[in-house]
Amino acid sequence: MLLNVLSLGAVADGVTDNTKCLQGLLDSLKPDGGTLFFPAGRYLTGSLVLHSNTTVRLEAGAVLCASTDHDLYPVVGEDMIPGYVRGTRRAILFSYGCENLTVCGEGTIEGNGSEWWNSGESDEMRPRTIQFIGCRNIRIRDIRIQNSPCWTVHPIRSENITVDGITICNPEDSHNTDGINPESCKNVRISNCCIDVGDDCITIKSGLERDLYQKAAPCENIVVTNCTFVHGHGGVVIGSEMSGGVRNITITNCICQKTNIGIRIKTRRRRGGIVEDILVSNVIFDNVISGITANEYYCCGADRNDTELFTNEPRPVDAGTPAIRNVQISGVMMKNVRGCGIFFYGIPESPVENVRINNVDIRAVGDTHGYYAVSCVKLDGSNGDGIYLKNVSRIRINDCTLNAKRHPLILDGGLHDVTLNGERLDKEA
Repeated sequence: MLLNVLSLGAVADGVTDNTKCLQGLLDSLKPDGGTLFFPAGRYLTGSLVLHSNTTVRLEAGAVLCASTDHDLYPVVGEDMIPGYVRGTRRAILFSYGCENLTVCGEGTIEGNGSEWWNSGESDEMRPRTIQFIGCRNIRIRDIRIQNSPCWTVHPIRSENITVDGITICNPEDSHNTDGINPESCKNVRISNCCIDVGDDCITIKSGLERDLYQKAAPCENIVVTNCTFVHGHGGVVIGSEMSGGVRNITITNCICQKTNIGIRIKTRRRRGGIVEDILVSNVIFDNVISGITANEYYCCGADRNDTELFTNEPRPVDAGTPAIRNVQISGVMMKNVRGCGIFFYGIPESPVENVRINNVDIRAVGDTHGYYAVSCVKLDGSNGDGIYLKNVSRIRINDCTLNAKRHPLILDGGLHDVTLNGERLDKEA
């Protein structure tokens, strides 16, 4: 069944509230499903709930405009989803426990985020643009999303997800407006997307230590390919919410331009979770502070004076000890790097382990004031360095070109079994 919203009561003037009309049309598609079709025009709405077997299709020239009335975005919490303790306002397009959901077309979703960014409401209470929780068989194709109030596309505990050919544009200075954030999801393919945002472009997550619903499942089997990332804190980021674990991630044929960091793994003590089996290949980084980082001293959201979290002395290994292992990097070009090309900083009781770096060209030119959001551990700055390693075990570096303004390679302790072109660099155990 195809329902043309303009023929069935919706008003495309960008002023009239269409929430009840559109929700009624979506409800009428149950249980067999169908397509809600938006011809060209501007449709103002609050949060809408999609049911199984539903397609939302925006024709070229159609703009789904998010209302700035906060009451049209009810809070989703544990009363709906057991264990979902970090309640949020319901997304502009929302679904829970459904399957076969599609959002597509050449139209636009306008999030009107400036109303939320300046409202004083917490980041967690700002609505996402698209949030599907506990769903399967999700397709998001071709649309443009702009000015999202918070994270833009945010599936949680969902599987079989394809995001293809979409454009996301949130202002460079808009806070916490990540692009695509699969959290505790399985079998995700993100391809042919252009993402220019104020926070991370893609973030792969599996919950904080207190997030019972999210951390019950890892985020796994994720492919990111043929994408372009501009601005933002990171191009593809893993963590720091990774208590449920992250595994089997492929990032290939992408460009990161003017992102603070290109590809970033971040975690800290007490968070727990294992990040493993990460493959990065054929990626270009241009005018970034750092190309690829793995940091187990990530400090945002923590007390920077907490000596148990941020000491360089080894701590007991327990369920809250994070781990990063099995990382392969190959065929990568980094130019105009202002901080450090590759930066791996593990904790002594759980070093970053089993890393392969092959055929990487780093051109580190400096021109930055220290290193952005690396850790709480004091450094002498990182301004024009090639590769920095601390608390790393079993790392192989081969066939790399390290053109650095300051230091091509920094070995800063806590290293075991480090080789450069077959030559052992650290002291034998």
